[in-house]
Amino acid sequence: MSRRKEALGGQVSDADLRLLRIYRKVVECGGFSAAEVELNISRAAISMAMNDLETRFGLRLCQRGRGGFALTDEGTEVYEATLQLLASVEGFRTRVNGLHARLKGELNIGITDNLVTMPEMLITDALSALKERGPDVRINIRMIPPNDIELAVLDGRLHTGVIPTLKPLPGLQYRSLYQEASQLYCASGHPLFETEHVTEAQLARCDAIVPAYAQTPDVKALHEPLKAAASATDREGIAFLILSGRYLGYLPTHYAERWVRDGRMRALNPRQYHYLTHYSAITRKGAPPNLVLESYLEELERLSRQSDAQHGDRTTASNESH
Repeated sequence: MSRRKEALGGQVSDADLRLLRIYRKVVECGGFSAAEVELNISRAAISMAMNDLETRFGLRLCQRGRGGFALTDEGTEVYEATLQLLASVEGFRTRVNGLHARLKGELNIGITDNLVTMPEMLITDALSALKERGPDVRINIRMIPPNDIELAVLDGRLHTGVIPTLKPLPGLQYRSLYQEASQLYCASGHPLFETEHVTEAQLARCDAIVPAYAQTPDVKALHEPLKAAASATDREGIAFLILSGRYLGYLPTHYAERWVRDGRMRALNPRQYHYLTHYSAITRKGAPPNLVLESYLEELERLSRQSDAQHGDRTTASNESH
């Protein structure tokens, strides 16, 4: 007993889909001649495609010649199956492309404390843009120390984080965001509050706050001449102690601005006692693809480029004015 050979073996390839699209158009146009204009290919090319398709399927799909164009019974069934297949392919493409317009899922992000008052609102604006692109996206923010953020990104508990760039870890990718300026402050009621220009000897006699978190060697060197009499695990703790009127301490200028504006704090010798902290957005190298995270990072990168361009324009204008 002979067994009928299976004509369509293996997977349906891109070449098969191309032939089927030509076949569909030939059937819809009622022949090769009419299909030439629609397909923008020659009749000879159409005839070759039809021959290839019939060979691929091992079936006679249509009659063509002096008697005109007509589908065989097998050709009619293949045409109906073609419509179903191409509709499914198009539906798949539309659905996948739609995921870009309808983001779903979560973004778990870790942020170092007291960055919300930064004048460059890159994080805030990026989160706003992400929510615009994906109204159903759930954003979860954890305010934790930088080393905890690094560990959480490495083990997958967080998708991304924003931390000061101190000692880059090999398993993380760092995207530079901005610089944060810090100055040495005292508060109203402190002996140096009314002093126009303080000396190193005066500073050395005053109690000061030492941060109980990681710092660069340059920042540590700035604290060494101070009289360490207190510590704090974050900038809010430092602000509490400065506002007591009993301590000196370094704070980010954007964070201290509210108290400076109210006359409750002032910077001491700001041209001498200051430093910059570089901040980066971190992600794990080799992390699985995540469309929500990728969209957030795209917005962050776009806003960062805009900020750099605007800063460059302001610098150029300032130089020209002088």
